[in-house]
Amino acid sequence: MSSKGDSITECELGHVIGETSAGIDTAWKFLDKHRDTHVAVDITALRRKIDWRIVPLMFCCYTMQFLDKVILNYAAVMGMTKDLNLQGNDFTNVATFLFVALLCFEVPNIYFLQVVPAAKWLGGNVIFWGIATACGAAAHNYQTLLVSRVFLGIFEATIGPSLLLISSQWYTKSEQAPRFSFWYLGLGLGQIIGGAVSYGFQHILPGAALAGWRIMFVVLGALTVVVGICTFIFLPDTPMKAPWLSDAEKVALLKHISVNQTGVENRKFRVREVIEALCDPQLYLMVLSVVLLSVSSGVVTTYSSTLIRNIGYDAKHAALMNMPSGAVSIFFTLFVGYAVRKQSHRWAWIIACIIPAIIGGALMSFLPQSNKAGILAGIYLVNAVVAPLTVFYNWTSANFGGATKRAFAAAIVSGSFSLGNIIGPQTFQARDAPEYRPAKLAVMGTQAGCAFTTFVLFMYYVWANKKRGALPETEETYLSPEVWAGMTDKENKRFRYSY
Repeated sequence: MSSKGDSITECELGHVIGETSAGIDTAWKFLDKHRDTHVAVDITALRRKIDWRIVPLMFCCYTMQFLDKVILNYAAVMGMTKDLNLQGNDFTNVATFLFVALLCFEVPNIYFLQVVPAAKWLGGNVIFWGIATACGAAAHNYQTLLVSRVFLGIFEATIGPSLLLISSQWYTKSEQAPRFSFWYLGLGLGQIIGGAVSYGFQHILPGAALAGWRIMFVVLGALTVVVGICTFIFLPDTPMKAPWLSDAEKVALLKHISVNQTGVENRKFRVREVIEALCDPQLYLMVLSVVLLSVSSGVVTTYSSTLIRNIGYDAKHAALMNMPSGAVSIFFTLFVGYAVRKQSHRWAWIIACIIPAIIGGALMSFLPQSNKAGILAGIYLVNAVVAPLTVFYNWTSANFGGATKRAFAAAIVSGSFSLGNIIGPQTFQARDAPEYRPAKLAVMGTQAGCAFTTFVLFMYYVWANKKRGALPETEETYLSPEVWAGMTDKENKRFRYSY
């Protein structure tokens, strides 16, 4: 803090807090304690230092959560369906109930993310979902496989909200978009690695003690446990507790991110903020957009290998031919992260990714089965749809103020992703095999709907900011009581929505 007489006093902050019934953010307490710390820190170098310590761990967590989901996709073409005697819609139901578990446990995560450090909660859950993945190797029928996948969904439920909240603790709103993209690249890498891993394990001879798909579950589950342990140990709870930052660097960082107007850490759970979120139009528009977007994601996660196999490729080649899907995901994720950082206008870049996904859905739906190249191109292009989810996560982090409200919104938006992934696989019905035309048409329709609702959300933000008027020029942002008083975006009149 400053010592020039213009620093925040706890009395002044307490007045604001009394008006909002909120609590003091722990970041303000740290700044107040170190108000005389001399700050001469290069923000660019500091940001680079944080990137190398934080982003790789988040990237590994997201890579493993996608791999642990998508191996069911690969196991389906590796003999799992036959080994477990899955009939009719059994496979679809297993894929669906993973996301049902995710959806059901998103909201309880709000409380734990409020009272337990997000980094520790994330690390612990990664360890447990790794164990759940490995246990899938012991499945001997539909019921036991279903149980293992349900537990996987329970522990994976924290991944979206945790990474969203952790990112908001370390970066400004404009810096968050590319960082969200960096850790979200784990999805594309997971697609590439998953194809290669599946191809490798398919070379295990039929007479082996364990089938290739079972060994794949054990190996990836064990690797996930290692990632969880590293996350638990090495990911700091908050910037204030990072052992590799000096006090001057911590103060500089907190001043830098104060422009977010969203605080860093506040352990008090407030029911009134949940009620405010439930009355907030932006939450419903975002939920609808993410649900529509995620229907296609559910198709990509669960059925891409099956679609490739149905146009004439054997199991091994289906795994390999699915790998370019990851490259497409990586390209569009990097594209949208860079574009948002340089040009903002998140809504426009979401729609820019949806257009190729719609084209991909059309190629899948209307080309004859004999046109392998065209159908493959369609399957690959649909993967463009995974990139906009990072923008919705970024929007959630940037546009919901108040610790409880932001955590609740993060959980609901992540739950919306799960809901879309529940709907997606259910569009694949056994009676529609092998072309699955209704499911392919659903990809096109839901993407068009997402583009429309995204534009409506953009217009809402423009209207809300115009209603509040121009932000007055005042003292440095970090000196303003509103920054650390734990107020929501509705209560804080200095808050402006990003779009």
